[in-house]
Amino acid sequence: MNSKRFNYLLLVPGVIFLFVFVVIPLMSLMIGTFKDTDGYTINKYVNFFKDPYYIQIYIRTLRISLITTIVCALIGFPTAYYMSNIDGRKKGILMALVVFPQLTNPIVRSFSFIVLLGKNGTINTLLMKIGLIKHPLSLLYSEFAIIVGLVYLFLPLMILSLIGVMENIDKDLLAASESLGATRSKGFLKIILPLSIPGLIIGSVLVFIGSLTGYTTPQLLGGSNTQVLATVIYQNAVTVYDWDTASLVSAIMIVTTLIITFVINNIAKKLNPKG
Repeated sequence: MNSKRFNYLLLVPGVIFLFVFVVIPLMSLMIGTFKDTDGYTINKYVNFFKDPYYIQIYIRTLRISLITTIVCALIGFPTAYYMSNIDGRKKGILMALVVFPQLTNPIVRSFSFIVLLGKNGTINTLLMKIGLIKHPLSLLYSEFAIIVGLVYLFLPLMILSLIGVMENIDKDLLAASESLGATRSKGFLKIILPLSIPGLIIGSVLVFIGSLTGYTTPQLLGGSNTQVLATVIYQNAVTVYDWDTASLVSAIMIVTTLIITFVINNIAKKLNPKG
């Protein structure tokens, strides 16, 4: 048996596991959304996108996910660039601080933001003491609160994705550009930024999908008035036992995730055609 065939055989257990516990359930869920008393139809999808209530939730979910991804990219890129250019103990400490949010329970994280963002919370109390506001701001149970919680949760994924790429960029390229007359900022825009696009794409996909499908943070920080797709699925499946609607929303979430991933990959190819 040659080594190439042996390598393929090593994939068999994983492929079987994914097929049985991921592919088959997803296909069953997707097929079920097309079934009706009259046979197969797309009426469920048509009714979903005609309903203003569900359209509002769908758009809100996309908006929150997009804003979270942009904020994570804006914060994560300079942070990752700085960390990729340092060594030793300082870098280890910063890496530990970056990973720390992933080590805490999501419910504990969300409750900590409830303490911070509440009307009698730390932020409102501080702003009132220094005289910037006279009345507490309604920060909690809003899209703002959800975005803050999601950025805190997924920012490490963006930073780690970027660091993994930036560390492999040859630092001599920037020095060479400077020796040829380019300014440091121009060298950064022409060399570092394009070469960092793969890490930025990976981080963006991870953050966007995580924000799109997240449940705990939106449920605790958004409340009942700021629902997203994940909270609608839970509400229909667990609270009212409407499995048909829960399956439909789940299918729409899956398809949306695939479409967004496809779009981001195409944007990446146009930004970096040489790969």
